[in-house]
Amino acid sequence: MSQTLESSIDAANISLERDVFLRTLIRELSGTLQDVVGLEEASGFISVVGQRMGEQINQEYKSALEVSQLTREQIADVLVDLKRRIQGDFYIIEQNDEKIVFGNRVCPFAEKVLNRPAMCMMTSNVFGTIAADNVGYAKVELHKTIASGDDGCRVTVYLKPTEESEDAEGREYFKSLGHL
Repeated sequence: MSQTLESSIDAANISLERDVFLRTLIRELSGTLQDVVGLEEASGFISVVGQRMGEQINQEYKSALEVSQLTREQIADVLVDLKRRIQGDFYIIEQNDEKIVFGNRVCPFAEKVLNRPAMCMMTSNVFGTIAADNVGYAKVELHKTIASGDDGCRVTVYLKPTEESEDAEGREYFKSLGHL
């Protein structure tokens, strides 16, 4: 390749770098899954990945904090922190012994999440897996999502079965028997 062609390619205004590439890859994978097997099945596949990532992230935080179990307050702080580390903007709206309600202004997937609600299963499963491993049970309800066109997210993590959590539409998570 000639030096002039090589330098013009190097200088080309192409918005391609690792972060954009990986977010685009995940967007296209989830979109292909949604198109081929449907939203529900695509969400199921992404849920498996989210669960595995949740297990790894949970273990990393517990090791870093030198604890065998996270408290409710630590769970809330860990979930906000992990999203911050991946460039999300989650914050706690409310928390008590029964639930933690989060808001979010920025999705870590940025614009790549639009029209890809299956990608929200990453949040549901990471949050649900971490909470359930530490308190035994979680149910995650995604009230609003940027993926669905909302201007932000609202996510509730129920920490115990209650009448409110029973009525909520969401996914339930339980402590893995392997972690007892």
